Amino acid sequence: MTTMLVKVLGALLCSLVVSAEVMPQRDFDLQGMAGKWYLIGFASNAQWFINHRASMKMGTATLTPTANGNLEMSYASLNTDGSCWRMSHLAEKTNLPGRFIFKSERWNNENDMRVVDVNYNEYALIHTVKTKGGVSTVLNKLYARETDLNPDILEKFRQFSLDTGILPGNIAVLPENDECPAA
Repeated sequence: MTTMLVKVLGALLCSLVVSAEVMPQRDFDLQGMAGKWYLIGFASNAQWFINHRASMKMGTATLTPTANGNLEMSYASLNTDGSCWRMSHLAEKTNLPGRFIFKSERWNNENDMRVVDVNYNEYALIHTVKTKGGVSTVLNKLYARETDLNPDILEKFRQFSLDTGILPGNIAVLPENDECPAA
C-alpha cells in the first residue's frame, strides 16, 4: 500500500511540474475559438474521471468570446435517458493570451485553462489544472469542429496527455453521441 501511495504521489507531482510549464499557443486568436466544437477526447488522472469514464460520450461545447476578452463556455451532452446534461462557465482572460481562469460553482474548484494547440477550423487541445481543497489534477480535452478527426491529431492528443502525466488508461476518445436539442 505504501509503495502504491508513493507512486501515485510521484505521478501527481510530476504532472504538476509539467503542467506549470504548459504554455498556450503563440499568436492565440480568441475570435477563432468562437462557435460549436465537439468534445472528442478527454484525459485525466482525477478519481471522478476514472469512476465515470466508461459512461462518458461525446458532447458539444459552444465557445463565445466576450467584448472584454473573456470566454463563455457552454457544454451539453445527451444522457442515455434522453435528458441533457448542461454546464456553463465564464473563463476570464489573463495577461497571457490563450490562458484563462474560472471557478466552477458546480464542482467547487479553481481552473487554470490553457489553449495549447489549435487549428481554428479543425481542432483545439485544451489543458486545465483543476484545484480543490489544495489538491490539483490535470484535465486535457480535445475539441474538433467535426465528429471525425484525423488520426494524427488523436495521436497528438494522446502523446500530449502522456507528457502531462496522464496514465495511458485514463486517455479516452469518446464514442459518438446524439446532440442535445438547442436550449
